[in-house]
Amino acid sequence: MTPNLLRTLTAAALAATSLVAMATTANAQERPAMLAPLGPPPEPLDNPTTPEKVELGKLLFFDGRLSGNGAMPCSACHIPDAGWDFPDKISLGYPGTTHWRNSQTIINSAYYGKLFWAGASKSLEGQARSAARGGVAGNGEDDMMEARLAFVPEYRRRFGEVFGDVWPNVRNAYMAIAAFQRTLVQTDTPFDNYMRGDDGALSDAQKRGLDLFTGKAGCARCHNGALLSNEKYYNLGVPPYDGWETDPFAQITFRFEIYAKGVKQDMYRSLKDDPGLYFRTKQKDDMGKFRVPSLRYTKYTAPYMHNGMLETLEDVIDFYDAGGGTNDFAATKTDLIQPLGLSDGEKADLLAFIESLSGERMVMDFPDIPPSEPLPAPSN
Repeated sequence: MTPNLLRTLTAAALAATSLVAMATTANAQERPAMLAPLGPPPEPLDNPTTPEKVELGKLLFFDGRLSGNGAMPCSACHIPDAGWDFPDKISLGYPGTTHWRNSQTIINSAYYGKLFWAGASKSLEGQARSAARGGVAGNGEDDMMEARLAFVPEYRRRFGEVFGDVWPNVRNAYMAIAAFQRTLVQTDTPFDNYMRGDDGALSDAQKRGLDLFTGKAGCARCHNGALLSNEKYYNLGVPPYDGWETDPFAQITFRFEIYAKGVKQDMYRSLKDDPGLYFRTKQKDDMGKFRVPSLRYTKYTAPYMHNGMLETLEDVIDFYDAGGGTNDFAATKTDLIQPLGLSDGEKADLLAFIESLSGERMVMDFPDIPPSEPLPAPSN
């Protein structure tokens, strides 16, 4: 090969590389700035993830010992085959009760800074503890749950290896469950791949839906960033849960919750709908507001909204297209929700895009839960 030919080929290769770089940059610039692909999940400094901790957390997630009656594990309300949530309007309740809100999927929950519908917990560790102890959820007491763990030789061994516990510490159980949940992420959806530069990852209909999502439909005003949630609170006018009027157990649960969370006497007697964020702030301007959920993995998590009153994603799109709905807190309904005037074709494109935010269904076999045994006799 002559020097001139080598220089010619080198120049051609550099030119081709430059064109590829320019095309990649152009593609990247076309992606909407308010959206982003998911990166690795955040990891708290005081609870670093290790394989051993994750494996312990997996066992505990499926173990009913972390509940009041020993039979209400995390997986009772977050079922792997059902979207890692509960497939009904209102989640499963502690035996003899019912819950009062829709169970959210825990897929990608590692990215939230506010857990539960009204942001009651700020970490997965806090969320695990609140769920295990909640009156209509796990209904457990820390000392009783901790004592149960102590009767399991495998847990004594694992807690010792992972945390250095002589006896299992229930707070470390919540740390392990949180570490397990941080592995339940999905970062390779068609949307993520498209945002990383793969133009073929989305269909033409999905690309049109993306334009609607960030434009005419206005979805990205609240569903933005990598998580597809700004984690703010809004009242959308979601209608009240229909069980409040017809289901005696639901009525009892509702009254228990509003009493336990604190309302004035007149409000206790008159409320017919979930006040949401008000319970945390006690500000009437927050009546009926709930945290914006991520739209990731929603293909598998019907029904929708804090009380499950919208059955399908098509219903959700129709709800927003109509400008939201009507509930008991009209004074706080956000003005971000206005009629959209979407055509049937635009609704289909928008649905196609929303489905691109979910990858393959994530399932998991239930692990074998280690048995309890009598405690060893003390050595002299």
